[in-house]
Amino acid sequence: MAGDPPSRSRAVLPTLDAVVARGQTSFSHRVDRLRSKSWQIGQCAVAAGLAWFVAKDLVGHQQPFFAPIVALVSLGTSYGQRWRRILEVSVGVAIGVFLGDMYTLFLGRGPWQITVMVGVAMVLALLLDASPLLVNQVAIQSLVVVTVLPPGGNAAFLRWTDALVGGGVALLAAAVVPRAPLRRPRLRAAAVVDRIGRLLRAAATAIDDHDVEEALELLRSARATDSLMADLRGAAAEGLSVLASSPFHPRQRGPVRQMADLVEPLDFALRNTRVLVRRVAVAAYKGEAVPPDYAQLLRELADCTDVVAEEMRSGRLATAARPLLVAAGVRTVSVGRAPELSAEVVLAQMRSLIADLLSVTGLDPLEATDQVPRLP
Repeated sequence: MAGDPPSRSRAVLPTLDAVVARGQTSFSHRVDRLRSKSWQIGQCAVAAGLAWFVAKDLVGHQQPFFAPIVALVSLGTSYGQRWRRILEVSVGVAIGVFLGDMYTLFLGRGPWQITVMVGVAMVLALLLDASPLLVNQVAIQSLVVVTVLPPGGNAAFLRWTDALVGGGVALLAAAVVPRAPLRRPRLRAAAVVDRIGRLLRAAATAIDDHDVEEALELLRSARATDSLMADLRGAAAEGLSVLASSPFHPRQRGPVRQMADLVEPLDFALRNTRVLVRRVAVAAYKGEAVPPDYAQLLRELADCTDVVAEEMRSGRLATAARPLLVAAGVRTVSVGRAPELSAEVVLAQMRSLIADLLSVTGLDPLEATDQVPRLP
């Protein structure tokens, strides 16, 4: 009764340490996410205030309720498809506000009026072949007019123009973007290549050590890499959207599009690395021999990925890594062979990975495959 048994205390402490570690990681992730969105947050805040100023002080509307709303919703915290979002939100709000004003002016307010009005607004939006975002904005803004804002003769014809003001301010704001979204695709791509290199080195160590637990832990790590590709795809799409909405970065068009074209070969390279790691884990678990030459070749491939990643971070196509990768492909022909299936799969995956990495350097996939000599 004086206290918990020592065994229970020892069991609780690692659990508490794990909880604290996860909390610190989660908080760090949230801070990083906030830092990455700081420009968008400031842009939304400034655009909302500017839209109110333009609609109230320059255009002369007394309560330009919808101008800052449209500016805020249109910009959001993502650079992706901003122009399309601005157009859909502006048109949707304008139509919704106009319908709500007209409906209230002639039919008044009440439960059945709201029901009919929302249905009519959504039907009209769908008949215009509108997107889900536009349909929702038409319905929501018409509902706001009917349930929140007071009716008025002039307001019935003026409120919808606030939406156009907000959309115009959002268009101007969308054209002003920092260089960070244009750098992010190559940094995310380099992170993917870095992870491939770390997995290859760890696989080489697992082959040397014949440690089952080490190999299984490596496999768990390899399976937790989907988020890297998701980040890369998001960064590439965001970079292309920034180029489409801003005329101020003409020199970045080629590099960003070039990096977006590398998403697919990088995805293949990461997938092949996971298969390779899985087979190394299977070999360790079953006690199958894998030639020591394979571990050395994996380390050579990891050195190649270091060159590829560094070139990407510098904003260059990784052509400097091609001779190293071609040499590694030639070396796969002369390494020792083993009768076990796992060893043959590891060798085959190394060869596939070399072809994928050659594609990452800018070679056509078929040409990259031809650079890896056929096995005897």
